[in-house]
Amino acid sequence: MENETAPSDREARKFDEKIIKSFMRGFGKTMILWMISKEKIHGYEIMRRLEKFYSLEGAHCRIKPPGPSVVYPVLHDLEKKGLIKGSWEMHGEKRVKYYEITPLGEATIDRIRDIMEKHVSKIWEDFWRDIFPSERDGEGEE
Repeated sequence: MENETAPSDREARKFDEKIIKSFMRGFGKTMILWMISKEKIHGYEIMRRLEKFYSLEGAHCRIKPPGPSVVYPVLHDLEKKGLIKGSWEMHGEKRVKYYEITPLGEATIDRIRDIMEKHVSKIWEDFWRDIFPSERDGEGEE
């Protein structure tokens, strides 16, 4: 098939961006639930931390971190399903809703860990090692 032409650099970059965005979005709910499992936290702080997660230094694509229109519906859904519990507290002069994990949420996190450990960890290890070969592979060798 000699008539096939390779995609332009611009087309390839657009495709890369789609793949990376899709990959990053797939972790949204799980990442938020995991953050809440670590500590009592409010929605704005979750967005601030997600912004760091989504900022890919050196990547040639821009991934817009999830904002309030994404994060708060996820928080409300997790709360409705009983995985987290919200409580209003005063933060200076403002009332702020803090979220904490419930026993049901902890059980969900434990099941996710179990699935990852028993069923997914080997393929993830291979994937990360292949995608991100690092100096770690050669550390300690001289």
